[in-house]
Amino acid sequence: MNRLETSLEKLLDVVLLKTPSIITAIIILIIGNYVVKLLLNVISKRFEKRNVDLSIRGFVMSILRVVFYALLFLTVASTMGIETTSFIAALSAFGLAAGLALQGSLSNFAGGILILLFRPFEVGDYVSSSNNTSGTVERIDILYTTLIAADGVRVFSPNGPLANSIIQNYTKITNRQFEYTVGISYDANIKEAREIIQNVLNADPRILKTPAVDVFVKDLGDSSVNLTIRAWAKKEDYWPARNENQEVIKNALDKHNIGIPYPQTEMRIISDDNGGPDRIMKS
Repeated sequence: MNRLETSLEKLLDVVLLKTPSIITAIIILIIGNYVVKLLLNVISKRFEKRNVDLSIRGFVMSILRVVFYALLFLTVASTMGIETTSFIAALSAFGLAAGLALQGSLSNFAGGILILLFRPFEVGDYVSSSNNTSGTVERIDILYTTLIAADGVRVFSPNGPLANSIIQNYTKITNRQFEYTVGISYDANIKEAREIIQNVLNADPRILKTPAVDVFVKDLGDSSVNLTIRAWAKKEDYWPARNENQEVIKNALDKHNIGIPYPQTEMRIISDDNGGPDRIMKS
């Protein structure tokens, strides 16, 4: 009984001794909680005023909330006389371990921040990158960017490799050049073929007059003279103009008897000693 009374007296002495610091800690906790909420509210309104992206806004606010309350917790603990060095050491060790375990995710996080800050593309843009990713941007998150590929497949591209790749944004342009190659036979008149192709493209209102349609000899192939065709169209007319004019050009060349040859192989059979004629076979 005496031992219990002694323990209670010691506990009461400790409580009485710590009462001022406990009261102070409670006051700091109440005031600190109010200050944290006020700061978060001010920062949030500042983000809204500057029209900061919602993804960045939510992520940064979450980090700031954790940091502010962690500082408040350490301040309250220190006021109550609790040793905070061990807490800081434990948090540092945890942060180091988490950083090593999540290197890929941290790289994606950094890439997401860069994409959201520098805006190489936005939601709705059609992009392609040097890491073989292409499609229409559906969503930009902190770790991944979601794309809808041309075949409708949803592609989740990590932001780290995406931010470090060469990005081609096809939506930010107003006009776009298309190019394809047409082979004509060696017997055909090159000048006539060029004029036919130019007339076809110039007759299409979707093809821009400036820059002008360009048709030139690219190379002399094994079976054909290869003509390169270059023309410009507005980005919204690019695919229809490019695809439909290939058929029109083919029909126009056929109408003027300008053939598009297929690969041929010549095989020569040498005559025998009886003096028979040479025979040439083409395929």
